[in-house]
Amino acid sequence: MKKDSRITVSRREFAKASAAAISTFAVLRGASAQGSSEVLKVGLLGCGGRGTGALTQMLQGNENVKVIALADVFPDKIERTRTQIESNDAFAKKRDIKDDHCFTGLDAYQGILKTDIDILLEGTLPYSRPGHLEAAVEAKKHIFTEKPVAVDPAGIHQVIRAAKRADELGLSFVAGTQRRHQKPYVETIAKIHEGAIGDIVSMRAYWCGGLPFAHDRKPEWTSDLEYCIRNWYAHCWVCGDNIVEQHVHNLDVCNWVMEGFGIDHPISVFASGGRQFKPDEPKFGDLWDHFSCDFEYPNDVHMTSFSRHWDGLDGDVSEAVYGTTGKSNCRDMGSDGIDPYVQEHIDLVKSITGEGPHYNEGVQVAHSTMLAIMGRISAYNGRRVTWDDVMEGKLKDYSIVPELDWAKAYPNEPVPVPGKVGAGNLPELQSK
Repeated sequence: MKKDSRITVSRREFAKASAAAISTFAVLRGASAQGSSEVLKVGLLGCGGRGTGALTQMLQGNENVKVIALADVFPDKIERTRTQIESNDAFAKKRDIKDDHCFTGLDAYQGILKTDIDILLEGTLPYSRPGHLEAAVEAKKHIFTEKPVAVDPAGIHQVIRAAKRADELGLSFVAGTQRRHQKPYVETIAKIHEGAIGDIVSMRAYWCGGLPFAHDRKPEWTSDLEYCIRNWYAHCWVCGDNIVEQHVHNLDVCNWVMEGFGIDHPISVFASGGRQFKPDEPKFGDLWDHFSCDFEYPNDVHMTSFSRHWDGLDGDVSEAVYGTTGKSNCRDMGSDGIDPYVQEHIDLVKSITGEGPHYNEGVQVAHSTMLAIMGRISAYNGRRVTWDDVMEGKLKDYSIVPELDWAKAYPNEPVPVPGKVGAGNLPELQSK
């Protein structure tokens, strides 16, 4: 990788400066932070499978926490999570969920944020995370949020504002890009940043697996909105499509590698994709089933990205980076650690108590999610999309999330066809 004139420090200087800054912050924070013996009160917003998993992992990893509040759009989701937590004897001293601390409806987030929780676990669906995160920061809650943090550029900018506000308030903010807390990745990427494989020449990122869930509509799901939320992995406005919902993990790893060289985002992306394998059935909504992207970074470094949902065929979920003196799968120079899904919650709690380095991952997860969104927009429209387009230009305020109303119709959108049909075809991208 050729040196970029915009980078004023070497990778080694960058790594040393970052480590020193984190160490200094931890010392300063530890002097005023609450003691580790104080119990931190936890609330879960979004009681689906991933949200309940996050709560379980928070309780598994920490002794000084107690869950006191639950919130979800639907009451049956709360009951399922509450039963699971209250039937687990290992959590007997880590739970105290009262009926008046359970909140339902589209405004459930407002109720849980009015409680005296210290930590909000944001486990709702991607479309709603920007508003929830912004509200949580203003309520002065520490945050764990699942990824992706938005489905469109407008949402990403909302998250970035919230992350910067969290810094002003001294709040901790950890994201569900758990590879950043996985010991083999952490140690390997640190060595890459120190020059173990030389300057980065190219990268690749894969998320190739089978079809996710898809639900036929049940008679009791009387509104279109309820069906969209219950069958959330079928609608772009709800989940962002597979490149955003899942492939963000792999894109985040590659972006993490580049961050250590003073480059925190690509210049542009040129992408394609489509829907060939997924059945033409209403329950599969408007999503594609494969994406191929070429992300261009400064110094002519390219990341090749593949994501797809095809059943019964070869799968691959991995990352690889190639340097001037070697290559790495981003975890081959590290030692084994504990479950990263648990570790990220340990790191969050230690950040709050001052026992570990301070974490605010809001901007970095917003940037990684934006990469995925750029890839989808480029593929849907058949046009190159630049970082400037989504950060400062014509796509900065682009939003795909509709106004939510139980009485409103939310029919399936047409499957996007570049240049022809679908909500993905933006007039701003159609002119040459």
